[in-house]
Amino acid sequence: MDNKTELQKVEKEAGEDKSLLLRETAKNLVFGKGNPNAKIMFVGEAPGRQEDEQGFPFVGIAGKNLDKLLGKVGLSLESVYIANILKYRPPENRNPNPEEIKTHIPYLLKQISVIKPEVVCSLGNYATKFFFSEGNANLMDKQPGITSVHGKAKFVKIQDVRFKLIPLFHPAAIIYKRNLTPLWEKDIEIVKKEIELNSE
Repeated sequence: MDNKTELQKVEKEAGEDKSLLLRETAKNLVFGKGNPNAKIMFVGEAPGRQEDEQGFPFVGIAGKNLDKLLGKVGLSLESVYIANILKYRPPENRNPNPEEIKTHIPYLLKQISVIKPEVVCSLGNYATKFFFSEGNANLMDKQPGITSVHGKAKFVKIQDVRFKLIPLFHPAAIIYKRNLTPLWEKDIEIVKKEIELNSE
């Protein structure tokens, strides 16, 4: 079974999972989008309002900014895969609680297992803390913030899924803090070099 078909199977499973918390308050499942054979996978926190309405991650202003930032290093949204930790939007975009995260983790791990990206990039503070806690939502508050770890690669293992993580600033943050743009561009170059090294 190819990756696209496998991901469609996992998405169907998630959509039918009545135990998945936040399902009742959201409009749509927001599973993921992009290249099912991508070498780079981006993972954000949770869907926002526009994502909830359309059923796809990063379709709002942050998505447009991400596409613009990727274009500067010769990448595009079509060449990568994008997902969130949560597959449903929390009400009013509030932070998810540990129990909510726990029910969503299996689907993110299945996405990573199917795609087998060479690098997973966490987008922003929340997603970075999630990965640094190795998926333990109760330990997220004790993890370092994005400002101190952005661009620094490390291996992460959540359950039986192991991958190289490179934290990046969230594209939405760069819209309001333009001074972060050079840092983001430098960090994504690190990601590209990592991919190129693995391809040699």
